[in-house]
Amino acid sequence: MYGDEATIRRILTELGDTWAVVGLSGNRNRAAYGVARVLQRFGKRIVPVHPKAETVHGEPGYASLADIPFEIDVVDVFVNSELAGALADEAVSTGARAVWFQLGVVDETAYERTRAAGLDIVMDRCPAIEIPLLDQ
Repeated sequence: MYGDEATIRRILTELGDTWAVVGLSGNRNRAAYGVARVLQRFGKRIVPVHPKAETVHGEPGYASLADIPFEIDVVDVFVNSELAGALADEAVSTGARAVWFQLGVVDETAYERTRAAGLDIVMDRCPAIEIPLLDQ
């Protein structure tokens, strides 16, 4: 498994509330749209990251992680596995505290690099599924 329960809980409760959601656009049919809404309902500030840099759920978007002018706590990745590793590396270089690869997104070498850099990382899980389970 790519994220034990303690790591999942730490990311969701202790590492901060500002989440860059990479792949989030105004497309209501995409998973990122619904997951970002759930994160907001649980008190997270979402930051849309998409080449279109659209405002989503009332939050202004940015074209890339590097364009965000404030600190990000967690980078939530909604891209295919082939692109995910580069985003994990960018999360490390921009000072994020954790990386979360969504369901179906797996890059084992990026997982190892990210952990070696001192960040928590979860892969192939969804925070919108995990966060409601915290109080159970």
